[in-house]
Amino acid sequence: MAQHGATPEQKGFEGYKYATCASVNDEICHGFPNKKPLKKGDIVTIDMVVNLNGFLSDSAWSYGVGEISDEAQHLLKTTEEALYVGIRQAVVGNRIGDIGHAIQEYAEAQGLSVVREFVGHGIGPTMHEDPQVAHYGKPGRGLRLKEGMTITIEPMLNTGEWMSTLDKNGWTARTADGSLSAQYEHTLAITKDGPKILTQLGDD
Repeated sequence: MAQHGATPEQKGFEGYKYATCASVNDEICHGFPNKKPLKKGDIVTIDMVVNLNGFLSDSAWSYGVGEISDEAQHLLKTTEEALYVGIRQAVVGNRIGDIGHAIQEYAEAQGLSVVREFVGHGIGPTMHEDPQVAHYGKPGRGLRLKEGMTITIEPMLNTGEWMSTLDKNGWTARTADGSLSAQYEHTLAITKDGPKILTQLGDD
C-alpha cells in the first residue's frame, strides 16, 4: 500500500494493531496476522481496507492453502458465488433486504449457514457507515438503494451452524461449533447502470 501512496485504514481503528485481518479455518473475521505457519489444507481469509487520498475500499478474499478438502472447496466456491448473487441485487430501487435474502437463499440451498453478527456496510468517507447490509433477511425490507451510494457486500458462510464466539483478544470471531468459515467482499457503487465493483482483482 505504501508503495502506491495508500495507507491501511484498519491499522489503529479502535485500537486494532494490524494493516490486515487474517482469519484461518474456523475464524470468521478479524483474525490477527501472526507468525504461525499455515499448513496444507488450511483456508485463510485476508480482509483489508485501503485509504487512497481519502477514498476507501474494503475487500476480503478467501484462499485455500495447497490441496484442501472437498468441504472447504465447496465453502469457498459457494461463498464467492453468494457474493455475486448479492451484488446482482444491488440496483437502484431495490432494498437492502433484497441483497440479504438472495445471499441467504443461495447459501442455505447449498447446505451452508450465513453468519448473522457481522454484516456489510456503507463506506466513505469513514470505514463503517450506514446502512448495515445484512447477508440474510426478507426481500422488500430495509433502506431503498439510490444512485451514488457506496456499500460493501461481504457474506461470511460456515459449513456448520451460523453462531459465533469471540476470542479473549476482543476482536477475533470464530464459529461456535468449530466449523470452517469463509468470506468474500467487494466494495461497490450503486449506479443507474447497475452495481459497479470498485475492488476488482484484475485478470485473475
